[in-house]
Amino acid sequence: MEVILLERIERLGQMGDVVSVKPGFARNFLFPQKKALRANKDNKAVFESKRAELEATNTKRRGEAEVVAKKMDGLKLIIVRQAGEGGQLYGSVSARDISDALKEQGYAIERGAQVLLNAPVKSLGTFKTAIRLHPEVKIDVEFTVARSIEEANQKVATQAADLLERAEDAAKLLGEASGETGGEGAAAEGEDAETAA
Repeated sequence: MEVILLERIERLGQMGDVVSVKPGFARNFLFPQKKALRANKDNKAVFESKRAELEATNTKRRGEAEVVAKKMDGLKLIIVRQAGEGGQLYGSVSARDISDALKEQGYAIERGAQVLLNAPVKSLGTFKTAIRLHPEVKIDVEFTVARSIEEANQKVATQAADLLERAEDAAKLLGEASGETGGEGAAAEGEDAETAA
């Protein structure tokens, strides 16, 4: 089935492209989401008449997404979950959990379309996932899955200490991080250490 794309779709084409897709994909996804029109003479004429308006709207939305991407740059999330002795989670961390953590930070993110997590996370550690803010704007977000906030801050401090060249600086950083109970002070010191290295 031939369709006219109304926005950029990854691995398919740019706005205005006439592409061939399977009928089910067009009927079940592209048409209901208003991402495409059937490629016929009438729709081609309608698209050409609205092309400037669609491109202006797309440019505006892309600009807004780039502003949000700049705010999110360097964002590190902490997700607290129960886990066994070996680091296996009782359950998993999914795109919904990451979306909820981003909402708590003040970002409006839809879990299905925007959080691009390949598979649920089932162990403790630090991971990265891509967030699609616009079809043309993606940003990587780092998140730490830990048993508690203190443990997550300790992991961040340990990673920062690994980046430091001098052993006494690393020992000082780890001592300060384990002595603090505020939570955010250790994360901020860890980030300062990363930028200093």
